[in-house]
Amino acid sequence: MAGLINKLRSLDAYPKINEDFYRRTISGGVITLVSSVVMLLLFFSELRLYLHPVTETKLVVDTSRGETLRINFDITFPALACSILSLDAMDISGEEHLDVKHDIFKKRLDSHGNVIEARQDGIGAPKIEKPLQKHGGRLEHNETYCGSCFGAESGDDDCCNSCEEVREAYRKKGWALSNPDLIDQCKREGFLQKIKDEEGEGCNIFGFLEVNKVAGNFHFAPGKSFHQSNVHVHDLLAFQKDSFNVSHKINKLAFGDYFPGIVNPLDGVQWNQESPSGMYQYFLKVVPTVYTDVRGHTIQSNQFSVTEHFRNAEIGHLQSLPGVFFFYDLSPIKVTVTEDHISFMHFLTSVCAIVGGVFTVSGILDAFIYHGQKAIKKKIELGKFS
Repeated sequence: MAGLINKLRSLDAYPKINEDFYRRTISGGVITLVSSVVMLLLFFSELRLYLHPVTETKLVVDTSRGETLRINFDITFPALACSILSLDAMDISGEEHLDVKHDIFKKRLDSHGNVIEARQDGIGAPKIEKPLQKHGGRLEHNETYCGSCFGAESGDDDCCNSCEEVREAYRKKGWALSNPDLIDQCKREGFLQKIKDEEGEGCNIFGFLEVNKVAGNFHFAPGKSFHQSNVHVHDLLAFQKDSFNVSHKINKLAFGDYFPGIVNPLDGVQWNQESPSGMYQYFLKVVPTVYTDVRGHTIQSNQFSVTEHFRNAEIGHLQSLPGVFFFYDLSPIKVTVTEDHISFMHFLTSVCAIVGGVFTVSGILDAFIYHGQKAIKKKIELGKFS
């Protein structure tokens, strides 16, 4: 047993020195205090990195197919009334969503930006009291109303019971509604009077679009859109105005869900129109992004970059209709962001490296100072005897 203990003692890599050979110095005490503080600071820094997750970013080819893209938006138009503002979306596959009302909400704003009324778009049309029948005469009790579409019917059984339905029928035909007062439904609902009453108001429009995951555009513009000679135009004659102010503020614009660290470059962007009318264009490059947190929960989202351009309206040029247009294109590269914790063994290795490194450097510094002081003291003593 004694032999085993002696062998174990011989393996000691840290031989002890008799305390009689120790010599403590002031410089050594200062270095000890400084090195202790440095070790504590480095330890807590490493501990913070260990407790907080780190993110790893990779670029891969996006091979997804047949998915949809969700566009969340919240935009304020301080000089466009809600009654004349419409939203269209279309993509290169040929799919179109004209005058989108589903999942879209509008807030009427006064000249100071205060909310007058908030409602879902397309809801709340006034009821026609004692309307005219399609073939003349007032409706009596329990009679069914079938309003005329004024030549825009697709068949004999088609009915337009409101001004909105007449405008929609005209849009499908590719016709412009030049004078709403000539339309019985619009006159009864006070279409033009409603526009005049909302003169000077603004509109906050918000909601989301669900579109194909291909290049396309969506835009906010006055009037109802239709196709004329294969060109996308908006019916502006019904509003009897020469110019439209498309000044706007983008409160929020995001392609997909929020994830930690995402920066949407258009959030809070504001633009004021100085010319009479024109088209403001945003060109967006959308980059698919997959974010995975430490719990393994995955968020499918997107990031984007943007450039801007304003085009003045040209008289007789159908492409320069007033509005705010967002043209987006999809990147073929996908970004994957993975969140993970540093392993405990990595943390332990870093702590040992901190302690050992600081002790080693402190020991070298202490030895250098000690031998320097000793050499100076020796020279002083030799000078006294000479």
